[in-house]
Amino acid sequence: MSRLRHLSVLAAVILSTFLTAVDNSAVNIALPQMRTELGLTETDLKWVAAGYPLALAAFLLLGGHLTDAKGRRWSLSTGLAMFTAASACCALSASGTMLVCSRGLQGLGAAFILPASLAILSHDLPRRARTAGFGAMAATLAFSLAFGPVISGVVTQHLGWEWLFLLNVPLGLVSMAVGSATVPRASPFRSAGAQQALTAVPLHFVALICLSLAAIVYALIEGPTYGFTQPRVVIASTVAATGAMGVSIAVKYHPIPTLRTLFGKRPFTGGLIAQLLWGLGVSGVYFYTAQFLQTGLRLSPTSAGLTFVPVASALLLTAPLVTVLTRRWGDDGVSATGLLLVALGLLLVALGSLRGGLADLLPGLVAVGAGSALALPLTTRALESSPGHLSGFAAGLFSATRELSGVFGIALVGAVVTCVQRASASGGVPQVDAFVSGYQAGLCIAAALVGAGAPVAVWALRRHACGEDCCRPSASPAGRRS
Repeated sequence: MSRLRHLSVLAAVILSTFLTAVDNSAVNIALPQMRTELGLTETDLKWVAAGYPLALAAFLLLGGHLTDAKGRRWSLSTGLAMFTAASACCALSASGTMLVCSRGLQGLGAAFILPASLAILSHDLPRRARTAGFGAMAATLAFSLAFGPVISGVVTQHLGWEWLFLLNVPLGLVSMAVGSATVPRASPFRSAGAQQALTAVPLHFVALICLSLAAIVYALIEGPTYGFTQPRVVIASTVAATGAMGVSIAVKYHPIPTLRTLFGKRPFTGGLIAQLLWGLGVSGVYFYTAQFLQTGLRLSPTSAGLTFVPVASALLLTAPLVTVLTRRWGDDGVSATGLLLVALGLLLVALGSLRGGLADLLPGLVAVGAGSALALPLTTRALESSPGHLSGFAAGLFSATRELSGVFGIALVGAVVTCVQRASASGGVPQVDAFVSGYQAGLCIAAALVGAGAPVAVWALRRHACGEDCCRPSASPAGRRS
């Protein structure tokens, strides 16, 4: 594969990732206009925002499973087709019901796109290009989070909320064309590999996990609003717990050897744990920092969105250096340093919030972005270590962990923020100052969670623990062709 084809594959993956990420972050700004024009209720608005991440989290493992069974190119094209069609349906929606259903279909399409994209980066690019590819993907995610609200505000104000979805259509078509032309086609003689992928992780096992994920995400979305004792939340929590027990029993009495092989690899297991810890800390802080900027510093929504640009910029500037640094210091040292730098950045943001100035937050935000870039080898080596016929499932599991860690992170950091805020308010502290106190406590907890990932990174990636072969992609025919 030529260098031009490598760049074309990367372009298809990056554009697809951008579509799925910016759509999730941009819609919130347009909700007031949607409510006015479509006559939506508060419940409708909530589900317009929540339908996408709920469907995405619920179907990620199914998307990963079908990526292994049908091929990475098939999964990417199918996901883009669903996402593009759903975007057009969102723009044409004349009711809240149609808009919510279309948002769910967008999430389903994204659940096919993300595992395929990660699997393509880890198995269809040469090893030297993989870290740079994951860096470009991380920079794309950071860019979409930072500029998504800004783009949404401009488009919504000047063109209307429908154009947020209409713009996805040409971008989706371009992504499909580039992906179809450059991503390696699955071989017509890969029946043995496909059968191996289908039997490696049984479909009923995947369906049970998807049901549990959907139920727990639903409970976490609805619980803070309606109360965790409401029947709908209790039922969802019960379904999630029952599904988790079913998965545990299935694994205990009907072991799946391929999963034991997958989780027996230190790079994969350690990378998954570190991803969870990073997401628990950073995702919750990201959510409440946006509130602090508007509540504590009284910035406009657009100005608050622009404040996150240093995070994206630091990540973008640091990512190209990761390959050079890992050659000198090793994947373990660079990744652990990155996680510690993120933790330090969170503490610096807490210190800056005490001083009350926007400029005081910038060193911490830059550290968070740079540290997140340095932690990229965790993802790269974890997905490289997965067998070729399980690359989609492994990528789906990684993506699901990231999505769930974000939801759990908001809930966990939110619980800390709320408890400290209430305790401060009950002591006579003004409401705004009470929120700031809770926010600072949440930052400290988040820093501890992310910092705990540093020894995990050392354990997972140290050279004598995994050697060269465990981080090398599978050379099986199925791994090369799918």
